[in-house]
Amino acid sequence: MHVASNPHGYRVQDKGPPAPAALAPPRLTPTQMKVMRCVYSGLLNKQIAYELGMAEATVKVHMTALMRKLNVRNRTQVAIIASSLAWLPDASERPADRVSD
Repeated sequence: MHVASNPHGYRVQDKGPPAPAALAPPRLTPTQMKVMRCVYSGLLNKQIAYELGMAEATVKVHMTALMRKLNVRNRTQVAIIASSLAWLPDASERPADRVSD
């Protein structure tokens, strides 16, 4: 173990890398995952509510829970984490673009 001093004179122990459990992503409900995908897509709360068939207030509750679980302060940070952790929908879940003949 490495023992170091901080600028204030307190001794701090370096305990090494965090345990694997600390690196695991937070457990999100299926609805929270859907809300996060919509946030990543750039939808507003009102649009998310329409898309998922719920009240706008319910979307706000899910957003608050998401931000707490992800330890972030705003929806932009939620979207950044979603992209960095590859929590985006698979290609099979995205609607296919239709081309008119």
